[in-house]
Amino acid sequence: MLSLRLFRPLRRRLVVPLAAVLLAFTSLIAFSGTSHAASQGPCDIYAAGGTPCVAAHSTTRALFASYNGSLYQVQRASDSALLNIGVLSAGGVANAAAQDSFCAGTTCTITRVYDQTGNSGNTLVYQGPGGTGGVDTAATATTEALTVGGQKAYALYINPGNSYWANGSGVPTGSSPEGEYLVTSGTHVNNGCCFDYGNTETDHKADGNGAMDAINFGTSCWFGGCSGTGPWVQADLEDGLFPGGSTAWNTDQVAETSHFVTAMLKNNGTTQMALQGANAQSGSLTKLYSGSLPSGYNPMHKQGAIILGSGGDCCQTNHNDSAGTFYEGAMVKGYPSDATDAAVQANIAAAGYTTGTTPFTPGARISLQATTSCCTGDYIRHDDSDTKVVISPVDSSSSATVKADSTWIVRAGLANSTCLSFESANDPGQYLRHSGFQLYLNANDNTSLFAQDATFCPQTGHNGQGYSFQSLNYPDKYLRHFNFTVYAASNGGSNTWDNATSWTDDTSWLTAQPWS
Repeated sequence: MLSLRLFRPLRRRLVVPLAAVLLAFTSLIAFSGTSHAASQGPCDIYAAGGTPCVAAHSTTRALFASYNGSLYQVQRASDSALLNIGVLSAGGVANAAAQDSFCAGTTCTITRVYDQTGNSGNTLVYQGPGGTGGVDTAATATTEALTVGGQKAYALYINPGNSYWANGSGVPTGSSPEGEYLVTSGTHVNNGCCFDYGNTETDHKADGNGAMDAINFGTSCWFGGCSGTGPWVQADLEDGLFPGGSTAWNTDQVAETSHFVTAMLKNNGTTQMALQGANAQSGSLTKLYSGSLPSGYNPMHKQGAIILGSGGDCCQTNHNDSAGTFYEGAMVKGYPSDATDAAVQANIAAAGYTTGTTPFTPGARISLQATTSCCTGDYIRHDDSDTKVVISPVDSSSSATVKADSTWIVRAGLANSTCLSFESANDPGQYLRHSGFQLYLNANDNTSLFAQDATFCPQTGHNGQGYSFQSLNYPDKYLRHFNFTVYAASNGGSNTWDNATSWTDDTSWLTAQPWS
């Protein structure tokens, strides 16, 4: 309904900030978007189960529905400048566009991964000069780009000689119960010691049985009990990767080879532990082991530091030879129930981890969000009162109709399959198309003209954010909002909507998670 616009100014013409101009010219690739606030994250689920997160790390997304802070820090080689990378919205996906702009024309490394619980003592810092000390280096920030919920993100891609550590604060110690999960990759692994995430020594030394309680993922099976060629989900309890000890200790271990893998470990500190694994994109957890602690590890004597990407004695005894990928993970106080573990796996699968960076898979649902400063809460939608296409505010309190009107199904371009067409999610068979250079929602009449009018080719956003959509049959014109109406517009021209002011912003759109 357009009545919502009656109390809004018709159009605010703002001078484009210098930062936006620089962003438009320096960004090499900006496959970015936004995500709506999640209803819950893994740490909300753990808290509801009575086992709250004491540390939560990710380079891809918020792990609490309310989290709106920094995920990680990058440093660029050209001038050693630092930038914190946050989320696009509370509970959402990482702002990869900010990293792309900051790192354009140079290389960047990930120097910190922040603890989302708010405990600065659990922020992971690389184990090397300028970090926590030692000989390791920070991992390159751009090695693996991926998509989470249709939005671009980056992995923490660890090669031998990269690792991270935190002294730990509030992390379970001694024989206190603890649970952990990790989302990693079955395609970037080796048999070097040791790709770990979890509880470790505070002194960077191997302090004997039970001093560690960390998830291990790799192709090294020291003591037998592993089937296939790996990689396997195991527990690094110090001086041993388990399942291990003997082939009889665990005969149910199986390799986890999918690109995205969920790995879980829980340990009550005195009598029992469990290991679980799953494809992080779909499906349920497989119980890999559930039973007594290995002999000699009862009780545990954890020290409460946090490790990522190496063994507990990293940088002193060559235990920094591992390769692995980190997307997200958390540590919790207590021994999570199987029901809680299952709910966390369901949340991970629903997050939408996929390889590559384009959200335009045919059949995918998306919403298109404006980037101009006046209208960042506005989305392309079709108006119920007529067939015109407009932008209007949409949020979690909007009606189901408004949300559906703002949701589009990606189709291969009707006139060119390498481009795109957008079908209405709630009016099947009707597409975005321009007529007289104004955008309408019309039924496909199967004519050549309609197919061309309804086909748009995505390009990197003109202002360095998201995407700009070029008209197939009028290549100098792009989808643009002007006075809250959507047009196919050129950068300067005879039509009022061709006005060059704010054109780069008005023609740049973020691909957001679908509203319906």
